[in-house]
Amino acid sequence: MEQRKSDREAATGAPEQPLAAATARAAVERADGQPVPAAAANGGAAAGGDEKDAADFLKKKAAMTGRAGGAYIPPFRLARMMAEIDDKNSTAAQKLSWEALRKSLNGLINKVNAPNIKELLPELFQENLLRGRGLFCQAIMKAQLASPTFSPLYAALVSVVNTKFLELGELLLHRVIAQFKRAYKRNDKPITIAAAKFLAHLINQGVVHEVLALEMLILLLENPSDDSVEMAVDFCKEVGAYLQDVAPAGLHSVFERFRAILHEGAIDKRCQYMIEGLFAVRKAGFAASGYPAVKPELDLVEDEDQITHEMSLDDKHDPQAVLNVFREDPEYELHEQQYKAIVKEVLGDDEEEEEAGGEHASNDGSEEEEPDEEQQQQDIEDATGTDVVNLRRTIYLTIMSSLDFEEAGHKLMKIQLAPGQEGEIPIMIIECCSQEKTFVRYYALLGARFCHIKKEFQATFEDCFAKQYAIIHRLETNKLRNVAKLFAHLLASDAISWGVLGCIRLTEDDTTSSSRIFIKYLFQELSEYLGVVKLNERLAEPSLQQYFTGIFPTDTMANMRFSINFFTSIGLGGITDRQRELYKQMPRIMAERRAMEEAARRAAGGGSSSGSGSSSSSSDSGSSSSSDSGSSSSSGSSGGSSSSSSDSDSESEDSRDRARRR
Repeated sequence: MEQRKSDREAATGAPEQPLAAATARAAVERADGQPVPAAAANGGAAAGGDEKDAADFLKKKAAMTGRAGGAYIPPFRLARMMAEIDDKNSTAAQKLSWEALRKSLNGLINKVNAPNIKELLPELFQENLLRGRGLFCQAIMKAQLASPTFSPLYAALVSVVNTKFLELGELLLHRVIAQFKRAYKRNDKPITIAAAKFLAHLINQGVVHEVLALEMLILLLENPSDDSVEMAVDFCKEVGAYLQDVAPAGLHSVFERFRAILHEGAIDKRCQYMIEGLFAVRKAGFAASGYPAVKPELDLVEDEDQITHEMSLDDKHDPQAVLNVFREDPEYELHEQQYKAIVKEVLGDDEEEEEAGGEHASNDGSEEEEPDEEQQQQDIEDATGTDVVNLRRTIYLTIMSSLDFEEAGHKLMKIQLAPGQEGEIPIMIIECCSQEKTFVRYYALLGARFCHIKKEFQATFEDCFAKQYAIIHRLETNKLRNVAKLFAHLLASDAISWGVLGCIRLTEDDTTSSSRIFIKYLFQELSEYLGVVKLNERLAEPSLQQYFTGIFPTDTMANMRFSINFFTSIGLGGITDRQRELYKQMPRIMAERRAMEEAARRAAGGGSSSGSGSSSSSSDSGSSSSSDSGSSSSSGSSGGSSSSSSDSDSESEDSRDRARRR
């Protein structure tokens, strides 16, 4: 080793320097760009000489000149290094404070969440946000890009900062919009989705105007592709609740564009299902579906205090990236003092409001507890029928927007119905069916599906049949025909009982022109579904005869004749065969009925005459014992009377026989 060392010294002509000292000297030369003083170039021995001083100087220089502060420096050591610097206005001190500001902002933003956001806001305002506005925007955008699910939280944080420092909100919006446009042009889907979600929640918080949301939706849906439609659906879910309140016309036009894209069918099936899901979210309500505009715990700014920026996608958005880099401030201390005064004013107002609110709550707490408890105990009942109107509107929109009856039934079953509201669905199905220009089988299939699902729906449809028939004279011919065909389908599919026909009485006195038209369409539609043979078999079932006595009356020949003529005139005379046979036998039945009534009446009269005859014979027997002549004459007369009574009896029997033969 000694031989090699001596050889190197001989070759260079100078003694070999220690490695650490040489490295430190080279680093200092590179850092300063000027020759090193002779004292430092002598390997450290001539100027005090020591490798430790050179190494410490190297670390300090690297910390002050490196892009990210060089190697990691613990906070306590960084604070000690700042304390060692006497001139706080120097470049080195400003650089160290800049690094401390950057780390503090990153730490505060990374640990913010919904429960502690109110506690972290005072700490955030303690940092110089005006000087580090570029660092603040950079940190919050990086955090949001890493976790897009926390976009509502970061938007709430920005909304509070925007009320105090307008420049920060404006700079952040310029950067996020520029990021969205750049990522959209590059087809960078993850960054585009994250930026769109962040902008959606900034719009919900009122930081930027809602026109920006409509412009973004128009951009995404102008030339629809699978990715752009997917991003538009997600963006619309996030911002839909807010747009529905402030710009319902614009939101309606967006949904019309979605509907047109869905009808074109040029996109993938998955995207079509996403659009259908978006329509379902709109009908159920964005807030009810889990997409509120602002969550209650993140609603930190009053509407009148919020400052809304009006920006457009077509504007020039300068991200001002130079604000992310350290720059020396000649008036550093003056600006720090000014910011401390601003923070004192901002936080002082907040603290005064909190103290005043706390005193007011403590003074009035005992007085407000009792009314609150009483208010909670009172049950509010809406007597205006608003709930029913809203429910019917939801049912109507669901029915009209579904593609087929199975989809409509699936969506209607998801609607939360209060007890007693089950009858609203059948009522709305009948109402929607009656409003159509022609009968649509879609409603009949939907009604049959609900009747088979629950007995409550079946009972409601049966009640609706009786009610509709009772007010059938109020309906127009078109509505009357649609309702009749709807119930005919329900009867043919056994969705409702045939016992509902018991409310119909087909006579000239009990029907009107409207009711006869209703019965006509009802039975004609039944014959088309079942056929005349099966319809006749159903009408002949013994268990249902009690319900058909009104349709096929048998009380009088006039009513029978009216019923037979009615069904014959509408082309269904085949179902009246049994009634025709009965009508032919009706005279004999009526004669037998009258004979039986007459016999019963005579039997009642004969019993009374026999009682009077027995009493008169006892008195005659007592008087006939007086004389023989009297007895002979009385017997002769009695014989004549008996012969005459027998003749009359024979004549009455002959008349009855002739009546029977007739």
